[in-house]
Amino acid sequence: MPNYRRARVPGGQYFFTVALADRSSTLLVERIDCLRLALHMARKARPFVMDAIVVLPDHLHCIWTLPDGDSNFAIRWAHVKTMFGRSLEKTNSLRESQAKRRERGIWQRRFWEHLIRNDEDQRRHLDYIHFNPVKHGWAKSPGEWPFSSFGRFVARGVYSGDWGGVV
Repeated sequence: MPNYRRARVPGGQYFFTVALADRSSTLLVERIDCLRLALHMARKARPFVMDAIVVLPDHLHCIWTLPDGDSNFAIRWAHVKTMFGRSLEKTNSLRESQAKRRERGIWQRRFWEHLIRNDEDQRRHLDYIHFNPVKHGWAKSPGEWPFSSFGRFVARGVYSGDWGGVV
């Protein structure tokens, strides 16, 4: 089993990018209800705070804060991926390596994580998350994209409602 270099800080705050295996898919927004349920179930089983999120058709970005004394984000992502996969219809188009690992072929095997190091780092990653639908051409402003925590941040006064709009 590979031993990836990961920053493991108990109680840390982490930025993640998690993608579908098929980057041309729109499954995450088509089945947003299943993704929300999978995230809810993972949080119930192993608590964490969902600080920010944006879900795009083929990938998502988010920031989580783990509980004090806990740095195991990998098991939480395994739970999310498993629960989301179980909520979908099975397909027969698995490669042998996927079947051997009992995978569904929905997600990329790995995910990208970054330990948030300070307030400026957090702000940059929050901006990245909330501007992502505009960057990818899915919306003209962050407020137009429905699968994002942007509205929560506007309500709290972190962003203005017109922040990040393309003129």
